[in-house]
Amino acid sequence: MLNKIKVTPLAAESFGVRSMCTLVETPDVTVMLDAGISLAPYRFSLLPHPLEFKTIARLRTRIAEAAAEVGVVTLSHYHFDHHTPSYEDWLVNWTQDGETARQIYQNKTVLVKNPIEKINSSQRQRAWMFQKTGGKHAMTLETADGKAFCFGGTVLRFSPAVPHGPEDSILGWVIMATVEYEGERFMHAPDVQGPMVKETAEIILREKPDVLMVGGPPFYLVGSKVDERQLQNGLANLKRIVQAVPVTIIEHHALRDDDWWIRAKELYSSAEKVGHQIATAAEFVGEENQFLESMRKQLYVDFPLSKDFLQWTPENQARNSYAKQPI
Repeated sequence: MLNKIKVTPLAAESFGVRSMCTLVETPDVTVMLDAGISLAPYRFSLLPHPLEFKTIARLRTRIAEAAAEVGVVTLSHYHFDHHTPSYEDWLVNWTQDGETARQIYQNKTVLVKNPIEKINSSQRQRAWMFQKTGGKHAMTLETADGKAFCFGGTVLRFSPAVPHGPEDSILGWVIMATVEYEGERFMHAPDVQGPMVKETAEIILREKPDVLMVGGPPFYLVGSKVDERQLQNGLANLKRIVQAVPVTIIEHHALRDDDWWIRAKELYSSAEKVGHQIATAAEFVGEENQFLESMRKQLYVDFPLSKDFLQWTPENQARNSYAKQPI
């Protein structure tokens, strides 16, 4: 475990939203990794349940409050669950024009995924927009791929761009981050989906983190966007990692399936044999898991919609309205 580096997950799938936003504090610097948060606009052909909207509203406030004490914000890639856009959106990102982004990025050192190299077309467009909007509030805006930055005795080190999942992923590339202070290391590996790619796993193993937060395999996409072979690659690489890393926080894509823990049983067994731990972000901070997205169908059964929400819902579907929900 870590004694000199404090790691606080702020938003994650196990908290009920799509995110890997994490606060990392050392005596030298406070870093916010991937300051984004989103909801799936449709899952099981259903809009987010009001409990999901209440959760994203609460966690947006948590991120904004934490950002007030932050010196550095990172951006691993340009998906909106990993950075905050500057337009109004009360359906997916829970953002208010440019105000939400300004609260996070203003007067910060913002270290971002290269907006030109190793990037697909949709993320290149989002990167350009970020530079013109949220990024303009930054004190410093700098690409981070493969670079290291020193803040006193703390080193913030970034990997080269690695695939967002499989080698040929249409989703592009991401950068991983390691915070190191006096021999302790925390590593943040978003959206590597296992990792599925062996070279990505090798980078993680070379970093030798004491604690790793990793975007696990996307069990819920098998048979549609991901084939079983790719998933098994992710599980095999992650098995090597949990055997080498004392504490692994498995998050993000992996937790969007009801039965994720069944597919992950061998990982837990492998870690336990060598005295290592696996946890979700919620478990890491001593909270109960709230897998709201995978529970969405059941939420609609257990917590019927209010009259106000029912009136809002068809309007949103008909006009694609981004009006704020009556939660």
